[in-house]
Amino acid sequence: MLVSELNKLSDTELYNHIRRDPHIFMFIENPSEELQLKAVKEYPELIIKIKNPSEKVQLAAVNNPFSIRFIENPSEKVQLEVIKRSASVIKHIKNPSEKVQLAAVKQNSSVFEYIKNPSEKVQLEAVKSQGFLIQYIKNPSEKVQLAAVYTEPSSIKYIEHPTEKVQLKVVKQNGNFLEYLNNPSKKVQLEAVKQNGSTILFIANPSEELQLAALQKERFPLKFIKNPSPYVKKMLLEDKNFILEPSPNSLEYIENL
Repeated sequence: MLVSELNKLSDTELYNHIRRDPHIFMFIENPSEELQLKAVKEYPELIIKIKNPSEKVQLAAVNNPFSIRFIENPSEKVQLEVIKRSASVIKHIKNPSEKVQLAAVKQNSSVFEYIKNPSEKVQLEAVKSQGFLIQYIKNPSEKVQLAAVYTEPSSIKYIEHPTEKVQLKVVKQNGNFLEYLNNPSKKVQLEAVKQNGSTILFIANPSEELQLAALQKERFPLKFIKNPSPYVKKMLLEDKNFILEPSPNSLEYIENL
């Protein structure tokens, strides 16, 4: 059928032709909205052939959420409708609004990695659900860092430059996380060994103050101190409880007695 003849047909006749061969749609000049609706409901990908489709037509097409790929500028309402059906579709939406981003992250926080330049509000929503998602954030604010380690203390290992406040919050929960910190301050080191004396293992050349703090609750961390200070040695040797009831093999850890 010639294109000129095709465009003389009624919507019903055109629709019947489209059902037989969807490619015919591209040859229809100025299809009515009613015909557009019928076409995209059955063949969502046909919306790519429609210039400036109305919101009504867009909504009909996204009955299959992934067909949003074929819509150049979907309205926010359309984007939100799609996200309700499948949050992962956000990867196919260019420049989604903050409202759309939040809707996606609330439904499935894992899709956060597909969002470019998320606002702090969106970042917070993501890390409150899964702390490790902070690895996808460049230069997260202290507020976001704190939210992430509150959810998952181990997420500290994904933060390149955690603030001292964040570091303190983490080591207070578990001193072993000192292992993931580069150049922690003396304050952070002290807090870590107070929480768990054995974390002194992660501190090169610990000060006498740190050695004493590590040994305050138990003597076990002694084996992790390579060069205990003379005062620490003296204190341990004068400690009757330590000498009479030592931890297994405790004395062997003190060199040059």
